[in-house]
Amino acid sequence: MKIMSQTFKPLLLVVFAIIAITGCSKENTIFSSQQLEAAMKVDLSDSVLNGMDGSLIASSTSNATATLSSVYDCINSFATEPLTATEASSLTIMREEELLAMDVYASMYALYNMPVFNNISKSEFQHSTAVKALLDKYGLTDIAADHVTGVFVNKDIQNLYNSLLAKGSVSLNDALNVGATIEDLDIQDLKDHMEKDVDNADILFVYNNLQKGSRNHMRAFYRLLQLRGITYTPQYISMDYLTQIVNGPHESGGGCQN
Repeated sequence: MKIMSQTFKPLLLVVFAIIAITGCSKENTIFSSQQLEAAMKVDLSDSVLNGMDGSLIASSTSNATATLSSVYDCINSFATEPLTATEASSLTIMREEELLAMDVYASMYALYNMPVFNNISKSEFQHSTAVKALLDKYGLTDIAADHVTGVFVNKDIQNLYNSLLAKGSVSLNDALNVGATIEDLDIQDLKDHMEKDVDNADILFVYNNLQKGSRNHMRAFYRLLQLRGITYTPQYISMDYLTQIVNGPHESGGGCQN
C-alpha cells in the first residue's frame, strides 16, 4: 500500500530535521551539526550491533528544548512560499506516518526490550515534530495534536498500524522485519513527495533530512536481521536502492545555513 503518493494525491488539500544538511540560518546564526544531531540522534548501526543500551538517546534529549527552538528558527528562516494542496496533504500524512513508526517501535521495545526500538522510537517522535514545525509555520491544522498511542485519523495509516503491530508481535525476527518495512515505506514515500509533490524549500529541507534518518534506521534494522540470518527483501524501494543504502555509511550533515 502506497500511503503517501497514491491514496492522498486526490485530496485537496524541527524537534527536527534529521541530522541537518546545509540549508538555513536566521540573522547570520549558524546552528552546528552537533546541535541538530543531538536532537535527532539515532542508533548508529555499529552501536546497535555492540548492544547500545539507550543512553545515547537519553543524553541527546537533555538539550531538546534549546534544540527545538533552534530548529524552529531555522525552518522559519526559509521564505514562506505559497503552499499547494499536495504539499499540505503530504505534511498532514507525514505527521501521522512518523507517529505510526514511533508507536510501533515503542510497542516492539515493550515486547522485546531491544534498544534499537527504543532509540528509533524516540527519533521518530522527533521526525514527527519536525513535520509539526512546518504545519505550524503554514498555519495548517495538526490532526495529531492530541495523538493517542495507536490511534490515527487517517484510516489507511490506522489499518497499516494494526497490521504491522500484529506482525511484529509474533517474534523478534518479525519485529525487526517490521522495522525494515516501515523504513522502506518511509524512504519511498518521502522520495515520491520530493520528486512529485513538493517544491517549497523548507519542506524539501525537512523531507531530505527525514529521509537521511530513515536510511540510517534501515541500515540498523537490515544489519540486525543479517546477524540473525535473515535477508530483508524491499517492498517499496528497489533492490538496487536498498543495496546502495545498506552498503553506504551512516549519514550526517553540516549546519543549518540559509
